Amino acid sequence: MSATTEAIEMARIAAVAADEKLASDVVVLDVSEQLVITDCFVIASAPNERQVNAIVENIEDRLREAGHKPVRREGTREGRWALLDFVDVVIHVQHNEERNFYALDRLWKDCPAVPVEGIGQHGPADANGAGAPEAAGAGAAETAGAGAAETAGAGAAETEESEL
Repeated sequence: MSATTEAIEMARIAAVAADEKLASDVVVLDVSEQLVITDCFVIASAPNERQVNAIVENIEDRLREAGHKPVRREGTREGRWALLDFVDVVIHVQHNEERNFYALDRLWKDCPAVPVEGIGQHGPADANGAGAPEAAGAGAAETAGAGAAETAGAGAAETEESEL
């Protein structure tokens, strides 16, 4: 049994809303085969508490506009790991440190990812056709040389990529 069409649409709205507020590594997972309590997880992260809260607010606004209200809301005061429970969809917005430590992506790696068009495309493309550094996400930094990106910031990853 896979996720319902309504759950996938809710997850898509949430993922796009997170992406609008520049969330990084937005992932939608179909957990319906593993859990009976929900169909999809949306996982997103941000580098600071303020951005975590902005992402959460935007997700709630967009889903409310679509006619959905959360039944539970936790962790929004701290801004480190916010959880929004919409029954069919559970949304996790985590600070980058919590995302790396708890590794929900790895924990649920056996669940299929649900593709969402249009996310991860923040900002204008540069001359080489690559997106802005914040749009690149961790995956692009890893391919461009994660060591340099971690020590020198996203600008170093861009420089390495353009020199190749």
